[in-house]
Amino acid sequence: MPVYALGDQVPQIHESACIHPDAVIIGDVTIGVDASVWACAVLRGDDGAIVIGDGSNVQDGAVIHCTPELSTIVGQRCTIGHIAHLEGCRILDRALVGTASVVLHDAVVGEGALVGANAVVTGGTIVPPGALAIGIPAKIREGAADQDDINEGVQAYIDRGKRFRAELRRID
Repeated sequence: MPVYALGDQVPQIHESACIHPDAVIIGDVTIGVDASVWACAVLRGDDGAIVIGDGSNVQDGAVIHCTPELSTIVGQRCTIGHIAHLEGCRILDRALVGTASVVLHDAVVGEGALVGANAVVTGGTIVPPGALAIGIPAKIREGAADQDDINEGVQAYIDRGKRFRAELRRID
C-alpha cells in the first residue's frame, strides 16, 4: 500500500486497521483501532492533521484533505461513503457521510448525524446530533438520522476489514 512520510510528518496506523493496498496515505494521518480505508481513497495530511477514529471506515474513492488552519477529524465508528470529500471539517462519533457528498471547511457533522448522498455541507455549517443533512447546499432535518442503519453499516465495515486483512491476496 502506498503510505508516505512527508518530511517529519509520518502516518500513524494502528496494527488492527485495514488499509487497502490501493489506498494512498500521506503525511500527518492517524488511523485508529479497527478502522478501514478502502481502494482508491486518498488521505493527504500535508498541511494539517487527519484523524480517523477507532472503528471508522473511509470507503472507496473518498478524498480527505486538510488546510494549514483546519485539521480533518473523523470520530469513532463513523462511515465516510464512497467518493466523499472531506476538507478541514469535523465528523463526530457515529456519524455517516454518504456517497459522493462533500463536507467543507470548519463544518461539523454532529454525533449520530447523517449527510445524505451527494449533499454539500458548506463551510461553517453545523449539522446537529442525530440530524439528516440533504441537498445542495445541505438542508437540515433534525432528528431524522436512522441510528440503527448507521450502526449496522459501521459494524459491517469492521467485519469486512477483518476479513480483508485475513484473506485479501493479489493473484496477477
